[in-house]
Amino acid sequence: MQYKGIHIIPKVQVQDRDSLSLVYTPGVGSSCLEIKKNPKASFIYTNRINSVAVIAENYEKALQRAIFLKNILLIDAYPLCINDMTKQNLEFVVNNIEPNFNAIDLSCIEMEKTNLNFNVNIPILLDHAEDLRKFFGCISRTAFLPNLEKFEGNIKEKSLQLREFFGGVLETELSEEPTKKPVAIISDGSAVLGFGNIGAEAGLPVMEGKAVLFKTLGNVDAMALCIKTQDSQEIIKLVLLLEDSFSGVNLEDISAPRCFEIEETLKQKAKIVIFHDDQHGTAIVVLAALLNALHLAKKKIENVKVVFSGAGAAAQAVCKLFLKAGFKNIILNDINGAVYSGRKENDEQLEKISKLTNKNCILGSLKDTIKDADVFIGLSAPNLLTPEMIKTMAQNPIIFALANPTPEINPNDAKAAGAFIIATGRSDFENQVNNSLAFPGLFRGVLDGNLSQITDEMKLECAFSIASLVSEKELNTKKIIPDPLDFRVPEVIAQNITR
Repeated sequence: MQYKGIHIIPKVQVQDRDSLSLVYTPGVGSSCLEIKKNPKASFIYTNRINSVAVIAENYEKALQRAIFLKNILLIDAYPLCINDMTKQNLEFVVNNIEPNFNAIDLSCIEMEKTNLNFNVNIPILLDHAEDLRKFFGCISRTAFLPNLEKFEGNIKEKSLQLREFFGGVLETELSEEPTKKPVAIISDGSAVLGFGNIGAEAGLPVMEGKAVLFKTLGNVDAMALCIKTQDSQEIIKLVLLLEDSFSGVNLEDISAPRCFEIEETLKQKAKIVIFHDDQHGTAIVVLAALLNALHLAKKKIENVKVVFSGAGAAAQAVCKLFLKAGFKNIILNDINGAVYSGRKENDEQLEKISKLTNKNCILGSLKDTIKDADVFIGLSAPNLLTPEMIKTMAQNPIIFALANPTPEINPNDAKAAGAFIIATGRSDFENQVNNSLAFPGLFRGVLDGNLSQITDEMKLECAFSIASLVSEKELNTKKIIPDPLDFRVPEVIAQNITR
């Protein structure tokens, strides 16, 4: 049998909210924290123990070698090619992709490989090895017919057991037909979930979970790639060197304000689609949910006052998409209080957005700005919104407390304080605002349509598509957005953005 391609597939099927919570949030955080304590635990809680990077001057050569390693040794090998193959660039790439792999195969490279200086702690195959299995030291922990009911404890405990038992949640599969290059999920681990800067190895479980959702929901092959450097220019350089290995790039969990520079520069220089999901995926899904919430509350976009807790990358992206959609009265708050034009704490990005928001220059803290607000959007930290603040809001207040894993206010407390609609980012509460509603269908449409960029118009179309899939009959205060595992969503998004 002649194989022509490689798919990246889930080891664990996401079929319902329970399995989603184990593979992705909130359960995935337990693996992240274990790896943060001990980076070597990445060989236990991810598929790193059986993953090898195959690097060559061109993608086809790397692909054929990766197919060989999977077919003969059951190693999950990932083909990569470097655009400008020099010794310096090879060293740079190898040193920075180490956190994802158990070994790196450079045997396909035709360049002279003497005097190379790698700063890694994993095996690197330069030419030939008598026993490849022994050299790579890979271990396949694929479990056949997995039974998630065997795991015990709370969500975090079950998720940890699951990842240890399966060896992560991702693997590869050979295909008899040619396959598209994967989307790269690239992170430096500097802003992972609510944990902050936990590093590349500790971020890997999240990127694996993200790749599972890409495949499950959008049938898009996605490769988790956590990189060692946190220097903006080096991240840009790495993506550009490897861009011919991918169909697109999904930037993930990179801290602000570096994420703005990285995304904008790559969008200008790369030939493939660049998308920062923390910004734009969040913006799309939040807008979709809010459109339906406002419809229920009988409030119009142009008339409502929207107050944000948080002014980082996600909050700024949501704010910008709201403005594109027609919202007029928006106030951002951060750790220094209300954001306004000329504020001394503003960086360049905040100063730009301050000129479009807080038109009445309201000063003070969240407690001051939230008075008479119709909508609260929380993209910040736990327990920052109090019941007393909700009681000062306008009639039928809408509360989106989206900090993960602990929201800005407990939904039960928000309801008791008079919230008309409450949404969070969690799967164990009603109205889960989850990015998985956006990125699989968006990338499916991009790949199907051979598109080279994602525009604001496409983001708006994506939000409208998601909102429309909650029928008038279904729409109520506990159902303002489709279920994260509604398989209609990616299909409708893909169709609408390519029509």
